[in-house]
Amino acid sequence: MPEPQGLNFRTTSPKTAPPPSSSSSPPKNHHTTTPATMAPSMSLFAVNAIIILNSDDGSRVFAKYYSSPHTGTGPHPTDSTTPTPPYADVKSQKSFEKGLLEKTAKQTSDIILYDNRIVLYKSESDVMMYVVGGVEENEIMLYNVVLALRDSLHLLFKQSVDKRTIIENYDLVSLAIDEIVDDGIILETDPTIIVQRVSRAPTQDAAQLKGIDLSEQGMNNLAQFGKAKLGDWLRQGL
Repeated sequence: MPEPQGLNFRTTSPKTAPPPSSSSSPPKNHHTTTPATMAPSMSLFAVNAIIILNSDDGSRVFAKYYSSPHTGTGPHPTDSTTPTPPYADVKSQKSFEKGLLEKTAKQTSDIILYDNRIVLYKSESDVMMYVVGGVEENEIMLYNVVLALRDSLHLLFKQSVDKRTIIENYDLVSLAIDEIVDDGIILETDPTIIVQRVSRAPTQDAAQLKGIDLSEQGMNNLAQFGKAKLGDWLRQGL
């Protein structure tokens, strides 16, 4: 039987891919992890509140609550990857503070979990100092904040930290806390640096200011003295 025309019955070996050259770029990975998927909730916001309460009657001595400065980044406007603002009104804040003092009044540790939040606290004389953070926050970092607050007040007042001293030096307490935490973000935990930033002017400078005549006549005399000195310097320069 004659062989059909136009058909090629030769067998060919399969083609092999050329070896990759050293200059060729690595294959693209379509499943690389982006920073957004690695840490979708990364934020510097760590502190929800700093509170100082009178341990005798539970009254508020100082309180500052923080709300996260970041907004949601999800596909919907209501999506949020940051903690919700805690205790937005005074009523909820007072209720939280009352329960917090009752919870910690007979505790011996420095940390509790209350109202789904981590609370670090220290007792000094007749006051209780609290640092409140989210349940996912690092408790060691929050503990450094409450230690910085306590040690800074000791260095500022050079005496026991009590309710009366805090009220009499409320401005220094506010400045110290602002140096430690700003908008819920921890800035500084070294008490020495904090005290240097908020301490009053040296007393010797204040004593020198008392000898200055700030009346109208005193200011006129000071102006005349300055003019005379300026004239002397100009003549010496010529």
